[in-house]
Amino acid sequence: MSHGVDRLWSVAEHLDNILGQLSPLDPIDLQLLDAQGCVLVEDVTVPTSLPPFPNSSMDGYAVRVADTKAATREHPAVLEVIGDIAAGSGEPPAVGPGQAARIMTGAPLPEGAEAVVPVEWTDGGTGGGPVDSMTAFGDDPGGASGEVRVHRAPEAGQFVRARGSDVTAGELALAAGTVLGAPQIGLLAAIGRGTVTVRPRPRVVIVSTGSELVQPGEELTPGRIHDSNSFALTAAARAAGAIAYRVGAVADEVETLRATIEDQLIRADVIVTSGGVSVGAYDVVKEALTSLGGSFGDDAEDAAGHVDFRRLAMQPGKPQGFGRIGPERTPLLALPGNPVSAYVSFEMFARPVIRTLMGAVDVHRRVVQAACTTAIEDSPDGRRQFLRAQYDKRSGTVTPVGGAASHLVKALAYADALIVVPEEVTSFAAGSEVDVVVLD
Repeated sequence: MSHGVDRLWSVAEHLDNILGQLSPLDPIDLQLLDAQGCVLVEDVTVPTSLPPFPNSSMDGYAVRVADTKAATREHPAVLEVIGDIAAGSGEPPAVGPGQAARIMTGAPLPEGAEAVVPVEWTDGGTGGGPVDSMTAFGDDPGGASGEVRVHRAPEAGQFVRARGSDVTAGELALAAGTVLGAPQIGLLAAIGRGTVTVRPRPRVVIVSTGSELVQPGEELTPGRIHDSNSFALTAAARAAGAIAYRVGAVADEVETLRATIEDQLIRADVIVTSGGVSVGAYDVVKEALTSLGGSFGDDAEDAAGHVDFRRLAMQPGKPQGFGRIGPERTPLLALPGNPVSAYVSFEMFARPVIRTLMGAVDVHRRVVQAACTTAIEDSPDGRRQFLRAQYDKRSGTVTPVGGAASHLVKALAYADALIVVPEEVTSFAAGSEVDVVVLD
């Protein structure tokens, strides 16, 4: 069944209608590395303070402040070295009056010590002047004993990382809604979390349609072109946070397309097609999905769902389709086939769908205001136009690249933003302030 083809939908109406039918995917528990790119659904608190014990921030000597407060280059403090404290040491030796312990970065501060003297402030136990580094233990096991001359006095607590100086027990580590990147996963590991509860990354299946499409790397025969949409949209889905699967181009055959989509439903949280949604005689997506039959369900209003095809007040991207299909009512977005139309449509509609399913806080691309460096002389009345452009953050300007034609792939490759020309605006002068969708 087809709905809404008798009127022109606005971009906002179409997007609101889509997102209004969706809710985030159910949370699951994942191992840390499997949770990369996912959205946290729970507040995570710190179970144990970090660092859990006072430790050294330098390679040097753990000392008592009273023993070194008068130390100078000419009159160094001479201390007895009572042993080594390496990172990972259990119970280090206590430091008494006149003593020092050789200590490595990250090693626990021993009892009695109040500061760490960097090795560069000492003779390193050599009996000479200041040194640049310690002699390796394997080369000189005796370096953990004998004497050390300290040429400069540290302050109390200097070069010591206090217990809890990073985070303290009970403190909020990460809030629900956080997207887990490398630093966040590092923090979770540091506080001892092996698993975390997140919303999974949506699985998105990308299907290109068109009998004229040839896989990149294969030779073109007359009338054929390489399939670029499936690659661009798969990359865009990954950039949005999805796990994306690219299906090779499907020929313009209704039953083949239906069978392909049916096969993909088992691994899809979203299906995105490109091509075949306009008014031509071979617009196979529209023909295949408007009247859903076979395994999709004979009644367009039953649990198998339906797909609506609409005309949008938008350029590029006028023809669009959206519906819920299959036993799980999997969302399907049918995008136009021209490369620029497909990409712009993906950014406007499919990306917010992916972000909504993953539970992201920032569903939409960032929109900024910038001065357009050139005049726009002819934008279609009643349509929201999206022009490819380059945005200069430093100067606050934006410059169109390429023309308005929806097949110009090269211009798209040079664009990092989209200028939004409102429906009621047909032209504007150079220097005018415009809305800019930043594609970063």
